[in-house]
Amino acid sequence: MLYKVLFYFFLVVLVLLFLLIFSFFVNKKVLFEYQKSSSFECGFNSISIKRLPFSIHFFLIAVIFLIFDVEVVIILPIVIVLSYSFFVNWFFVISFFVIFLAFGLYHEWYNGILSWTF
Repeated sequence: MLYKVLFYFFLVVLVLLFLLIFSFFVNKKVLFEYQKSSSFECGFNSISIKRLPFSIHFFLIAVIFLIFDVEVVIILPIVIVLSYSFFVNWFFVISFFVIFLAFGLYHEWYNGILSWTF
């Protein structure tokens, strides 16, 4: 049994080495270009000074998007769970979750996070 594992391990290593060596021969050699190798960050010029003031609204909108994206991932399976659980328990759990989300949205709205300023 151990021989089979070692055989497959060495086979995988050989295939990986072959692909690595093959990629060195096949790749296209290009000159280093700064613009093509630099990242594009939210519409800001990457060549300019790195410590420019950054608007916190970009960050807050991204966090809000992630929160509501995770909410969708949590809410969608809850509909499937309805057929396997008691309706009263399911209703209280989903009601608490939606009320909690609505409270969070109200808090963000009240603090002005959702109003976009230039």
